[in-house]
Amino acid sequence: MLKHTEAARRALPSVDKLLNTAAFENLVARYGRPLVVDAVRALLTAQRAALTGEHAATFEFDEAAFVAACAARLEDDLRPSLRPVYNLTGTVLHTNLGRAPMPECAARAVATAMTSPVNLEYDLAGAARGERDTHVERWLTRLTGAPGAVVVNNNAAAVYLALNTLALRKEVIVSRGELIEIGGAFRIPDIMSRAGCRLREVGTTNRTHLRDYEEAITARTAAIMKVHTSNYAIQGFTSSVSEADLAKLAHERGLPFIVDLGSGTLVDLAQYGLPHEPTPREALAQGADLVTFSGDKLLGGPQAGLLVGTLDIVRRLRRNPLKRALRVDKMTLTALESVLQLYSNPDRLKAELPTLRWLTREPADIEAQVERVLPHVAAAVGDRARARTIACASQIGSGSLPVDRLTSRGIAVSRAAPKQGPSADRIAAAFRALPRPVVGRIQDDAFVMDLRCLDDETGFIDQLAQLAW
Repeated sequence: MLKHTEAARRALPSVDKLLNTAAFENLVARYGRPLVVDAVRALLTAQRAALTGEHAATFEFDEAAFVAACAARLEDDLRPSLRPVYNLTGTVLHTNLGRAPMPECAARAVATAMTSPVNLEYDLAGAARGERDTHVERWLTRLTGAPGAVVVNNNAAAVYLALNTLALRKEVIVSRGELIEIGGAFRIPDIMSRAGCRLREVGTTNRTHLRDYEEAITARTAAIMKVHTSNYAIQGFTSSVSEADLAKLAHERGLPFIVDLGSGTLVDLAQYGLPHEPTPREALAQGADLVTFSGDKLLGGPQAGLLVGTLDIVRRLRRNPLKRALRVDKMTLTALESVLQLYSNPDRLKAELPTLRWLTREPADIEAQVERVLPHVAAAVGDRARARTIACASQIGSGSLPVDRLTSRGIAVSRAAPKQGPSADRIAAAFRALPRPVVGRIQDDAFVMDLRCLDDETGFIDQLAQLAW
């Protein structure tokens, strides 16, 4: 057997010999020599390791099969790591799936900015260095009523920059009921510590009164901060202090009042039949000196942290050396500007902003789509599984309106009979293995696809023929 193994291994062609063939010359021209060499070596090593026993005695090198395997490996290596997926989880703003999808106008604007020089920090009128935030500041001030605005790379960075600028080596007063933790174990107390300021907790988890803030103010107090608990809700025997009362207290004591809205939205969602979520304009009207919120959640734009407030505070934020470390690039600014412009035309906002379109989608429309798609899913899974319609309760996601659910419809795929056919996990894996992966959720031993966010119905149906267990 050892003799056969050695002979079979000697029969394998060398890397150089293979690379000099027409087939591999074509691969080199397409993928480049370094990648092809690596693929050839890896496949030859695998074949050499497999040449043992009877397999070695009957082995014949199949060049065509080897070329095909090498091409498949190269294709897989060059497949983008970030890939489009169908978000059928029922969570509209899914953090793990990139949160808010961009509207077409933003995608076109970003493509232009990516492929050509732009006046990112150049004042075309004065032929001098400019400030990159000005490209979106005019829209943010118009939409929120704030005198000035700053943009950083996410809302955590916005809170960090605000605290480091306004409260370095001093205290910031926050209610215990607002010491939130968001995804990735990000906690308000931790970010305050890293920003160089000290947290001064007041009140209790469920009840905080104005006197708690009043008694906590000392010579070391730098600001009062209110954090919107956008990712959870405390109910029952509760009490909190209004933004107007906190603003009045802060201003009487000569302190800035900061409001962190977290998710943040620029319009009253109630007008679209959704639960009301506080807006930056409302917070500023109540007396906030600075408001921070996200660009990629309810606002429906790119990942960004937005700070709007008084001109004095905005100037101080821009002078902080950390601002440069936290700034956004030209693609983010371009996308954000395009999204903000949509808000200037409320009549078109629902149709053009994907996030708002999905959140306001009528259950009857989703149900009609389910009825169209269901027969195709049933045909694809065959007799090994069962596909049926199911009532769903979508959620907004990304820490927005955590207790509110949206009536929806979906398709559940489960075993054809108890203990027969593929499990829910295996079914889910098969759908994720499609050319454009389908991401749903496991519920009651079934793979569930909530169709609320399914825009490309034709593309979804067309690839079902490739479903394989």
